[in-house]
Amino acid sequence: MISRNSNDAILKCENLTLTFGGVTALNDFGFDLKRDEILGIIGPNGAGKSCVLNCINGFYHPQKGNIYFDGKRITNLKSHKIAELGVARTFQQIELYAGMTVLDNLMAARHIKMRSNFVTESIFFGPARSEEIRHRNIVEDIIDLLEMESIRKKIVGTLPYGQRKKVELGRALALEPKVLLLDEPMAGMNVEEKEDMARYFLDVFEQNQVPIFLVEHDMEVIMDIVDRIIAIEFGCKIAEGTPDEIISNPKVIEAYLGA
Repeated sequence: MISRNSNDAILKCENLTLTFGGVTALNDFGFDLKRDEILGIIGPNGAGKSCVLNCINGFYHPQKGNIYFDGKRITNLKSHKIAELGVARTFQQIELYAGMTVLDNLMAARHIKMRSNFVTESIFFGPARSEEIRHRNIVEDIIDLLEMESIRKKIVGTLPYGQRKKVELGRALALEPKVLLLDEPMAGMNVEEKEDMARYFLDVFEQNQVPIFLVEHDMEVIMDIVDRIIAIEFGCKIAEGTPDEIISNPKVIEAYLGA
């Protein structure tokens, strides 16, 4: 486990309560994500883990509580506005343009960063050309970081599952995030693919200095790369601490790991 210490939170959730009809998905849930850490969240299926991410990036709006990003309240902002602030995420179900190439998928993710208008784009001269080059350079750096050179021109829909998960991570990185939310990014992968993804997460964290909030079921992986873990059950936080503290916590053992 990597040891890092800071009290400066870039993302803060306070007293989140989210209900659907008579079902409570989150109940007075809160946490802080520090600027120099990888934070994991674990829990049984249906515990509310993805609901936390959906509240953060504006897909859901909690009935109670507040969310702050970089000191700004974002509780009821629209998803695209939150993305523009620097919050990027991946999804459990892969959400890519299956008929487009890997390169085109990553370039498409740059649209919220593009500033040229229809006229300058139509003549592809001056500012439009410079902007295109800048965006392409950023995407090429991501391709290098995630070792996707061999698949850069392949159609995403023809790629194996593990490679598509890698492309989805690349698309999130194309937003130049200040915070990265990862929703079960290793689900369905084999051992070698999981090891590669874990290495990419650490590279992103160390090289790009991007704090990460990670939802993951693979306990072995999450224990190796995170600084802290939050355990959640029925929408409530039941434990929070270092990996060693969490794995020995009786409530976590009963609720998640199995008594």
